[in-house]
Amino acid sequence: MTKVPFNKPYLTGKEAHYIYQAVYSGKISGNGIFTKKCQEFFENRYGFKKSLLTTSCTDALEMCAILAEIQPGDEVIVPSYTFVSTALAFVRQGAKIVFADSCPDNPNIDASHIEELITPNTKAIVPVHYAGVACDMDPIMDLARKYNLLVIEDAAQAIDSYYKGRPLGSIGHLAAFSFHETKNIISGEGGMLAINEERFIRRAEIIWEKGTNRAEFFRGEVNKYGWVDTGSSFLPSEVIAAFLWAQLENLENIQQRRRELWNRYNDVFSAVVLPRITLPNIPSYATNNAHMYYLICQSLEQRTELIKKLKEKGILAVFHYLSLHSSEYYRDKHDGRVLSNADHFAECLVRLPMFYELTNDEVDEIAHLVSG
Repeated sequence: MTKVPFNKPYLTGKEAHYIYQAVYSGKISGNGIFTKKCQEFFENRYGFKKSLLTTSCTDALEMCAILAEIQPGDEVIVPSYTFVSTALAFVRQGAKIVFADSCPDNPNIDASHIEELITPNTKAIVPVHYAGVACDMDPIMDLARKYNLLVIEDAAQAIDSYYKGRPLGSIGHLAAFSFHETKNIISGEGGMLAINEERFIRRAEIIWEKGTNRAEFFRGEVNKYGWVDTGSSFLPSEVIAAFLWAQLENLENIQQRRRELWNRYNDVFSAVVLPRITLPNIPSYATNNAHMYYLICQSLEQRTELIKKLKEKGILAVFHYLSLHSSEYYRDKHDGRVLSNADHFAECLVRLPMFYELTNDEVDEIAHLVSG
């Protein structure tokens, strides 16, 4: 078998063409024709009230933290098994992070244990849709209404995935997406803020444009623009948006192929007896956007051996997050609760190669090596 990387960015063939158009349009600094086309695509397809492209999902989360008016002393509930940006965006605003455990049978936040973490200082809940599979959003939204909290969906991996028929990113008050090269739809680096409540839209545009009302000025709504709020340079260039547009035009094709690969992995593994390995669990309320195919080993040692075995055959399989509550930066700030499910996934989850150009034969060979 030839070497199989963990990821290979897929190019549709139109990226360079659209980048050429953007460069020679004379408008490459951002918020030009390709930015508008991408944002309208998301609003029309998924029903977001407003979408704003950003330079990364991290930036989109930082915008969420500003919009939520997070202050020092506020508490934000975040799953421990997630990427650092999920927590860092709120730490930068002075929040105390209250880490939640994962479900016993999948890495998402365990909605049944969130209420016990809520205090008078709680300001927001940040569910992360791991592997593009929905968290159980109804009880989370019920808690938000009961305690007057904001829900900010970290939908970094969740493009084109659904919860009970509703697009992920459209359920909470705000949401953040990623178009990093490892995601289904990519722009190298890039992200998006999705806004689902009108009350956040005007301020979001100001924060997006470095704290100015520049967007209103260019729409002719004000006769001059200036510094009116906090913010930063969250707006990406037209080059990034042009690349992204080529991907969005091919969303259906990309998603179809990824689902074929995911299903092939799952069908092969389901037909054999795997040695002490658990397959992904997709709850009945969730769809699968085929962002990732992962396996759960029974121990760190077993996972280490499996990764080594595949690497010796030229196949790059990788683990994922380390539990944030036990990270070097935050462990002294954590309240001491044991989050055993998050730790289990941190030690035992392994991700297999998953990208558009992966072949069926390669999937079969990887599955054979895992089960052999």
